[in-house]
Formats: sequence, C-alpha cells, structure tokens
Amino acid sequence: MTSRSSELVARAQKRIPGGVNSPVRAFRNVGGELFFVARGEGARIWDVDGNEYIDYVGSWGAAILGHAPKVVVEAVRDAAIRGLSFGIPNPLEVEMAELICEWMPSIDKVRMVNSGTEATMSCIRLARAFTGRDKIIKFDGCYHGHADPLLVKTGSGALTHGRPSSAGVPRAFADLTISLPFNNADLVRKTFQKNKNGIAAVILEAIPANAGLYFPRENFLSALREECTTNGALLIFDEVITGFRVARGGAQEIYGVKPDLTALGKIIGGGLPVGAFGGRAEIMDQLSPDGPVYQAGTLSGNPLALAAGLTQLRELARINGWKLLEEIGAQFEEFAQAAIKDATLNITFHRLGSLFCLFFAEGPIVDLAGAQRSDLKMFARFFQGCLKRGIYFAPSQFETGFISTAHTPEDIERTGAAMREALGEL
Repeated sequence: MTSRSSELVARAQKRIPGGVNSPVRAFRNVGGELFFVARGEGARIWDVDGNEYIDYVGSWGAAILGHAPKVVVEAVRDAAIRGLSFGIPNPLEVEMAELICEWMPSIDKVRMVNSGTEATMSCIRLARAFTGRDKIIKFDGCYHGHADPLLVKTGSGALTHGRPSSAGVPRAFADLTISLPFNNADLVRKTFQKNKNGIAAVILEAIPANAGLYFPRENFLSALREECTTNGALLIFDEVITGFRVARGGAQEIYGVKPDLTALGKIIGGGLPVGAFGGRAEIMDQLSPDGPVYQAGTLSGNPLALAAGLTQLRELARINGWKLLEEIGAQFEEFAQAAIKDATLNITFHRLGSLFCLFFAEGPIVDLAGAQRSDLKMFARFFQGCLKRGIYFAPSQFETGFISTAHTPEDIERTGAAMREALGEL
C-alpha cells in the first residue's frame, strides 16, 4: 500500500524543485524516501502516516524548548488575535531589541530581519560601507546563508549535495570573497598583509555548525579580533545557530571575544521566520534612515515572530535552560560515547551544550578538511538504522544535532540504545 508520504513526494516533485523547499530535506545523501511531518510536540514529531520519532533536528535549532511549547503557542495565539502584520512599528520590536542588547553586550543597536541569510547579507553590506573596502574573509565550511558574496566554499546543504559553491554567483562576487581554512590564524595574518587596506570584514561561525560541529582552537578567535582591530576591518560573528543556545550570550560569551557585528536567527523567532543583526552603535547608525546603507523588509519585526521569540527567550531564562541543556547534553554524550566504544569504529563525537555531531572519521577534526574525511556511506546506513528505530537525526553528515529542553532522560536512553543497535549493524 502506498504511504501518504509517498503520495506527497510524488505531488511535490511535480511542483517544487526536488520536492523540497530546502535542499538537505531531500534525503539525497542518505537514501530512502523523505517523509512529511504532520505535527510535533515536545521532543517528538509524527509523520503523515502516524510514525513517531524522537527529533534531534528541532527546526534546525529553532525549537530549543521543543515543538509547540505551550507558552510560545499561547503567545503566538494572543498576538495573532491582535493582527498578523502591520508594516508599522510595534512594541515587541523594542522589547526584543532591548533584550538582545542586554544579553549580548557587544550589541548596542539591532535591526530585525526575516532570516539568517538576510542578517549576514546585511552585515556584509554594512561592513563594506563602514570601511570603504570590498573584500571579505570567510572560512571553509562556514555557512552564512545563500547570499551571493557568501556562497564560496560553504557548508550546510551545499556540502551535502556536493556543491560547496553555487551556480549563478557571478565570478566578480566570488573574487571579493577569500575563503581560508578554519583555525589557521597565521594564514589570516598573511592574507591581511597581502591585501593591505582591502579587507572590509572577517565573517565566521565562532563555533562552526554547518559542516558537522567543530570548535575554535585556543586563541583563534582572539587572534581574529586582534587582526581585525589592527587592520581596520570588522569582525562579524554569525551566531544564527549559537546565539542564545550555547549560552545566554552566545559563543561570544563562552570565548570572551566581542565582535563588531553579530548575525542572529532561529531561537529569537521561536520557530517562526526571523533574523537580526546588530553591533556597535557607530556602525549600526550607518543604516537608513539615519545613514546611507539601505536595508528594508515588509515583514521585519513581525509581531507573531517576536511574540514567539521573546516568550521562548524569557522561558529559557526562567527555567535556567542553559544549565538544563548542558545536563541533558552530558547524558546524551555518555550514551553516545558508550555506543561508539562498543562499535569499535572510527567515529569522532563532538558536543558543546545542546549541540552535537558524530563524524564517521578519525579525529582530530578542527576544520572542513577534517570533516570531509567522513565516510558518507557509513553515515547514511547509520541514519537509516536510527530512523527505523524512531530516532530522527539530520539527514546529512555535515549538519549538527540539536537537543531541546523537552528531551527527557527516557528519550536520551532510548536514543542511546537505538544508536548502539544501528552502529552494531555497520
């Protein structure tokens, strides 16, 4: 009998490119047939055929409280009753701006947008205008959305589908973007020397989470801060994933490094489309209507998204969510490491708080080259083995897993058992 997901796949492929509205969802690199979700609650999702899964994607990190948390749903419902969108300033915009600036001291002023891509794109435009320079340094495997200047040796779905750059990006745009190996501060210094007074900004995920998950070496971020300051360039942290997830103040709180600009998303929308970027007042004041840098959006500051995001952030603070997520993450790591040890396979496990990744490769892994040593066929078999046991991990070796406050000790224990069995089949 044909499943409802199968029917939807056939219909979708006739009208939607690849049948999906974001490439990694297509299951191309893990095989099998993608499924369609009917609903989610807490740490679980159910597909249209009634199959239940413990979910470690969580809307790619946005659902830090789990799916459909009561407080967020009620906040969205209350906001919707008052109106879905106005295109006129609303009080929630001020509340969100104040909260972001309080929790991230590097941000004096912030502007809301509708996606992480918009946030990083706007940061680049602002940096170029503020410095009067054109070139950008980014790092291999760091994904900053799909704006043209940043689709050079990128991560996320571009890696999954074997296209680390994109067709349709003019060569002239790519020529202004210098992509370097992550964790190589010496090469950054040499690049600044070679491009004297030509670098507008250095942009990076302070904790890369779009080519799997790996971490900055000691002093790498502080070295970037020093080089940018010395050379008159701006340091941009893309904290679309890490912002308000790895700590209340994001990765910049953990590593004690202040960027000039920060891009945010995901968690600040509570599951609804959102983005934001902010930084030093003298830079942000270059934005129109005060300055010459144009940026606008019909739905920016949407009241539903901000009601959801503010409620989610306040709930995280109320329950000390970061402490809870570390406890759940440590439990997950214990079960994962035990399963890996029993399997006697070359697997490298990385975790920071509620972020995690299993690389099917021998460590250490500190950059994209290391991540790309992973055995993608083995990962695909592991993914399918977990899926048939009711555990949904991201359908790509080059994505990060997300734990929510809704994951229970029982969920983690069941996941550990499923991982052990799936690895045992390899």
